[in-house]
Amino acid sequence: MKSAAAGSRGARLLPLAVWALTRAALLLCVFKVFTVPGPDVTVDVSVIYRGWYEVLRTGTYPLDDITWQYPPAAALAMLSPALLPFLEYAAAFFVLVLLCDALVLGLLLYAGRRPGIQDAGAWVWVAGVPLLGPTAYARYDLMVTALAVAALLAGLRRPRVLGALAGFGALLKVWPVLLLVGTRRGRATRGAWVSAAVTGAVVAAGCALAMPGAFVFLEFQRERGTEIESLGALFFHGARHFGWEGRVELHYGSLEFLGPHVPLVSALALGLSLPAFGWLLVWRLRAREFSVRTPADAAFTAVLLFTTTSRVISPQYLVWLVGLAAVCLVFRGGRTGLPACLVLLATGVTLLEFPLGFGHVVASDATGVGLLVVRNGLLVAASVIAGRRLWRETVPGRGRPAGRADRGAADTVSGAGAQPSRALR
Repeated sequence: MKSAAAGSRGARLLPLAVWALTRAALLLCVFKVFTVPGPDVTVDVSVIYRGWYEVLRTGTYPLDDITWQYPPAAALAMLSPALLPFLEYAAAFFVLVLLCDALVLGLLLYAGRRPGIQDAGAWVWVAGVPLLGPTAYARYDLMVTALAVAALLAGLRRPRVLGALAGFGALLKVWPVLLLVGTRRGRATRGAWVSAAVTGAVVAAGCALAMPGAFVFLEFQRERGTEIESLGALFFHGARHFGWEGRVELHYGSLEFLGPHVPLVSALALGLSLPAFGWLLVWRLRAREFSVRTPADAAFTAVLLFTTTSRVISPQYLVWLVGLAAVCLVFRGGRTGLPACLVLLATGVTLLEFPLGFGHVVASDATGVGLLVVRNGLLVAASVIAGRRLWRETVPGRGRPAGRADRGAADTVSGAGAQPSRALR
């Protein structure tokens, strides 16, 4: 018995030890003890975020800065380093991101102590974040991901908490609203969606009353074009080799293609998002077999679709997917293992593309285009597979009686023989 207990403690300590080593390496990179080849990814924090911080402290949003393209609650992330006044702004920001990273790991490990839950999710998080390199710590997306992970895990028993956190998260960076797409029909959906709406309305009103310009980001966001790492950008990377007369420029906060046919391709990218979200709507209307893992699986699939079809696929977006994949793999018997692995591979390729090989991407040479084809191809494959498996898991088909997935999922969480209603309450 003692040896078994010691082995269990050792298994718990191993992810903590690997997390500590990998995060120490990330901190050494963002503090520039080690220099990563390519663009300096910390400039966003030390220059851009710091500039917004100074403006926000005066009591207004950045009204004249077109690079401010975030919902109003993002101001809290930019102001958060003030919680550590004894540190310089960038250092305080990196420390706060580290604490959010630790929080996610703690939540996943704590969830793994329950019957029918596993540590695979924690390992996805431990491995996935460093695969993105220092970019993971040099953006506020990890903070938003921590909120999303907390929301999904809390939603196992408290749908209203899921809704409140998703509503607040939507005012941080929009995408957490997709956490609501997979809530169980009936009371859970009503509670979560009403809670999200109320929380979002209160936070939005509070931000608008606190400072002018809370929604100026909508105007700036609308003007964005095709970012050079996106799926649609592959057309222009190829066209540059056949005489296309466009160019790459810093535009609305990111490097975008500018020139002939760019508005058309941007419109087509938006058009591609419509059938993706149309599919989500059809799935939601037809899904019947909701289990305890459905909210995480649906959120993972929805954010994959949102990311893959976006006009912009910034490297830090992969943090969202890693966090959601980690929650999916917390549950035994889930079917998201393959798309989660594809996301981890895409995250590693993203590090090769940015910052390590970003010069090749900007030049549209064979190396840069090859990296983008592989990374974006992995995201497309993960989206298709995740969507197909979510549909098979939740939509009744021929020979599959409704309710089977519910009973199986309830057993995995509460133990064999448990009542489904109790496991899903």
